[in-house]
Amino acid sequence: MKEKIKELFGDWDESLIWSCVQGIMGEIHTNSKEDAAMAILGDFSFYAGAPSEELVRFKPESCRQDFIIMVPQNDIWAELIEKCYKDKAKKVIRYAIKKEKDIFDVSRLEQAVSKLPEGYELKMLEEQEYDLCQNNRWANDLVSQFKNYDTYNRLGLGAVVLKDGELVAGASSYSRYNDGIEVEIDTREDHRRKGLAYGCGAKLIWECLKKGLYPSWDAQNKWSVDLAKKLGYHFSHEYIAYEIRGY
Repeated sequence: MKEKIKELFGDWDESLIWSCVQGIMGEIHTNSKEDAAMAILGDFSFYAGAPSEELVRFKPESCRQDFIIMVPQNDIWAELIEKCYKDKAKKVIRYAIKKEKDIFDVSRLEQAVSKLPEGYELKMLEEQEYDLCQNNRWANDLVSQFKNYDTYNRLGLGAVVLKDGELVAGASSYSRYNDGIEVEIDTREDHRRKGLAYGCGAKLIWECLKKGLYPSWDAQNKWSVDLAKKLGYHFSHEYIAYEIRGY
């Protein structure tokens, strides 16, 4: 069945799908005909194969939130999502970033890390910082897909910025797959536009390179695209997703 699922998702260049298919994080579900599959991890679900209303309407028991971002494999899946969720489905544009190896300039990353404003401290995300992320709503996604620190320490990787002992920015693994991570970056609203995301993003990429991991990047908005480009990535393409509230 695993090979069949791989065939359904084909060459979809998405690390969250890889995490699910590889059995590292997330879940795979199929419809009763087993000609369609859903990969769900955190706030994202991806739909592939023969469009299936059964799968689009299915909510796994492990999914306790009422918000999900659905990503269709093609226009037929997109139409089905719109039909099933109507006004609950907000159509959005997201931005895929190319997954290219050997594109990062280490000296440039080092320079970015060294340029944090005075008074800010950059640290790797360890147990104390994990707890800070859990206790700050704006930073929760930096660690939310790892059930405890032991799991994060085994699979995750991250860097944070502190100001007077308070967490103000972070770059971490939203998820993990065999060969890399999916990058999540967040900055507390009152500390934005100071280069903190750039600095801790550069640190995370640098640490990934040291460990032989690829830091995969997907952008929610054009600001994220611009930050990715600044760090050495290249834009790939726009794609459609649906933000579902009341899932």
